[in-house]
Amino acid sequence: MILITGGAGYIGTHTLVELAMANYDFIVYDNFSNSSEEAIERVSKIIDRDVVYEKGDIRDLQKLEEVFEKYSIDSVIHFAGLKAVGESVRKPLEYYDNNVVGTIRLLECMKKFECKKIVFSSSATVYGDPKTTPIVESFSVGGTTNPYGTSKYMIERILNDLYIADNSFKIVILRYFNPVGAHKSGYIGEDPNGIPNNLMPFISQVAVGKRECLSVFGNDYDTHDGTGVRDYIHVVDLADAHVKAIEYLNSHKFSSEFSVFNIGTGHGYSVLDVIKTFEKVSEKKIPYKITSRREGDVAKCYADPALAERILGWKARKNLLDMCKDSWNWQVKNPDGYKEK
Repeated sequence: MILITGGAGYIGTHTLVELAMANYDFIVYDNFSNSSEEAIERVSKIIDRDVVYEKGDIRDLQKLEEVFEKYSIDSVIHFAGLKAVGESVRKPLEYYDNNVVGTIRLLECMKKFECKKIVFSSSATVYGDPKTTPIVESFSVGGTTNPYGTSKYMIERILNDLYIADNSFKIVILRYFNPVGAHKSGYIGEDPNGIPNNLMPFISQVAVGKRECLSVFGNDYDTHDGTGVRDYIHVVDLADAHVKAIEYLNSHKFSSEFSVFNIGTGHGYSVLDVIKTFEKVSEKKIPYKITSRREGDVAKCYADPALAERILGWKARKNLLDMCKDSWNWQVKNPDGYKEK
C-alpha cells in the first residue's frame, strides 16, 4: 500500500490514475488546502473504483500515526506542500513550516513504522540560475531564488542526511520541470486558486474568456524569440515517472548512487512558442502584452532527462501540441475548475 501525500492535487490526481492502471494499491492523505474532494471523486470515475483517502495535515503527527496504524503502508509518494513561488516570497515562514517541518513529521512517522521507501516531489528550482543548459543532475544546487525552491532544497538535504544516518531507507528524488496539460478525459486538470501563477493555466483562462490578456515578462532574453524558454512536461508523463520510481524502489536494481532524476522532456519552448501552439489548438486568439522582466526569472531552463531514461526506463512521450490540446480540453469542460473548491 502506497501513501500519497497531497494526492488530491494536480500532479497527485494524475499519478493516482497511472498507479491504478499499474495495479498498485494506495491511500490519499491530503488537507485539501489547495485541492478538492471533487478531484478524488473524478479520479474514481476514471479508474472505476473508489479512492480511499484520509483528511489530514502532514504536520499532524498524531493523525499521521493513526493512518499508518490503520493501513499497511510500505512506501510513500510525497507531493504535499505549498507551491506558489510568489506567495513563498511573501509568506516564507508558512512555506518552511508546511513544506520542511511537515516533511520531517512524515519521515519521523515513516521511521517509527519501519516504512523506508519514499519518492519525493522536488523541483528544478533547486538549481537556481543554471550556468548552462541542458541541466544535468550533477549541477550544483542550493542557489535558489525564492523560499519555495529553498524549501525543496532543504528537504533534499534532509533526505540525504537521513540516508547517511540510516541506509536502509530507499529514496528517489524527482526534480520536475514545468508540468502542464491534463488527463485526456477532461475530468481532472490544473485548478489554481485565484490568478494562475503558471503560464499554461493563464493562457487557458484567457482563451476561455476568464482573463483579458496575458502578460509576457520580457522579450529581450538571449533566446530564439527573446522570451523565456522552459521545459514543459505533460502531467501524465510526469505521473508515469512516479510509477517508474516506485517500480525502481521495489526492484533489485535500486542503487542509492542514482536517486535523483530530472523529469522533463529535454526540449525548451519559449513563451511565444506556447502561445502560438495554444492558438492553433484552441482556434482562439490569445491577446498578450510584453512587460518588464520578473526578478529571478532566467532566460533558459530545460532538462537533460537521459539519466531517468537509463535508470528508470522513463521517457516523456507527449509533445507541446498534446500539452496544449489536453489543457484546452480540460478548460473548456471545466471553466470554473472543481466547483466545490
